[in-house]
Amino acid sequence: MSHPVNLYCTLWELPELDFPHTLLGKRDSQDPDLAEHLRGFVGFVTQGGTRPMSATLYHVIQHIQRVQNHLSVQVEAEHLDAMSDWAMRANALIFLPDASVRDPAGLVLVSGKDGASNPDAQVPYPPDAVARKQSTDAFLAEKGIRVPPSLPPVLGAGELALRDPEELVARALALMSVSVYAEGLHSGQPIPAQEIQARLSGADLSPSEASFLATEAPQTQDIVNHAWRYEALAVVLWALGHLPELPWPDQIADVPTLAKTVFELGEKGLLARAAVRSESEVLDALDLHLRLHWAAREAGRKQESPPAGLHPGVLMERHGALNWITCWHDADWDEIDTPT
Repeated sequence: MSHPVNLYCTLWELPELDFPHTLLGKRDSQDPDLAEHLRGFVGFVTQGGTRPMSATLYHVIQHIQRVQNHLSVQVEAEHLDAMSDWAMRANALIFLPDASVRDPAGLVLVSGKDGASNPDAQVPYPPDAVARKQSTDAFLAEKGIRVPPSLPPVLGAGELALRDPEELVARALALMSVSVYAEGLHSGQPIPAQEIQARLSGADLSPSEASFLATEAPQTQDIVNHAWRYEALAVVLWALGHLPELPWPDQIADVPTLAKTVFELGEKGLLARAAVRSESEVLDALDLHLRLHWAAREAGRKQESPPAGLHPGVLMERHGALNWITCWHDADWDEIDTPT
């Protein structure tokens, strides 16, 4: 007996399809229809948001949103085990005709009938992502910072798409532009936006940033929000290799150093002298800041001081910048979020 199966894989490059099958269809993230299909799939597994959220359902949603390849195959029953082995290597979820979402071993993650899951089912994550989470958890435990085991790993290297150096430089200039403008407004000594833009002409401003610079008297909260962008700028400069480290997030960035770096090097120097961080370094930073951000938010929810001196504002900006650098949901700057 044969089974039609849909496979949802988060890796950019798939392992060879080495199990007996008939390929019915295949598409990747370059297909514009895949994004719409995945949004519909999220709606299906959540029943339009009516199903109670659980850790398993949340992890399934996160997986679907990271899918880079979608395959439809016909598989004979005797070859399902071989397909499961491939699904584990491809970091794939399995969708069967009974409308169930299953893990690579075939255990039910989301029942098509009632949304229930097998307690032994596990959403797959690449081995390097799991190892990174374990290392970060151990590091935080040594510092006395508690994060829940259910907080998932971040991307694995095979799922990662990094912004290119030109994008990083253009973003650094944009962040410098709005930060300087906000700082001037806050101090009562505004610098004309035209002067800033002339000095930082390579900036790739987002729509909200362009609107902010075009406003002579922005709302106070807008000024505050954009002044915080120095913290995001520090992350982008670090990713470019222009800052030696991201210090422990217990104090605000060294603004004079950031400004000196950007204005002395300029667009050409920032690019020519870049030593872009490795995938591993960026993912390590993302994994750490995701968990630190959770700890700071949890302390705020309990109206407690954040552990280890953590600064919530610094973490918010760093987390957002790291999500942008790693192409979180392919979102543009204004759409970047920091879920924990």
